[in-house]
Amino acid sequence: MTVRKGQEWGSLVVPGPGMRIVHTDAELRDLVLSTRVAGDLLPVVGLLGGDLMRTLGGTGDATRLSGDEPIPHLPIDLVSVAPDGGEPTLFVSHLIARGRTWWRGPITAAMNGQFIGRWDVSPRCHPNDGRVDVVTVSAELGVQQRWMARPRLLLGTHVPHPLITIRQHSSVRIDLGAPRTVWLDGRRWTTATTLQLTVEPDALVVCV
Repeated sequence: MTVRKGQEWGSLVVPGPGMRIVHTDAELRDLVLSTRVAGDLLPVVGLLGGDLMRTLGGTGDATRLSGDEPIPHLPIDLVSVAPDGGEPTLFVSHLIARGRTWWRGPITAAMNGQFIGRWDVSPRCHPNDGRVDVVTVSAELGVQQRWMARPRLLLGTHVPHPLITIRQHSSVRIDLGAPRTVWLDGRRWTTATTLQLTVEPDALVVCV
């Protein structure tokens, strides 16, 4: 069940021997994809790095994942994405679609986690609310404004802004307006003009 206001999220469980450990969002994505291809059940995964780990308040402390003390087991959502009507894949933390540079043109980020590197891109994002946060930067945001916004991104104070929007969806079709390069969890994936996003609630259990 996705997180509900006023209710406890996850459960306290002593780490078990079947836990898998990953260090990046891309590594977590690879694990999920390979497990699904094999037709196996997804294991509980310990996160020792990545933007999703940071969203969950993790510190990368490996001793927590191998000790005798109970630690939070947290259900999280995954997000399915299909480009231009093609075969879907998924991402665990974030999708970025943009042109050749961050400094010009529109930018779209779909966030299942709060952060991209040092940037607090979607401050209210929660990875188990059944929704993906779609952040859109207008092409009208000029180079000087983008430069000024960079330090604000570190604190999540770049919004509200008239040329930056954040909207939440359980399912959404995004028209990028022109072919854009798309990155999933920090890796370049494909070029697409449209993206169909669908949230898969409670798809995975992780620990930090």
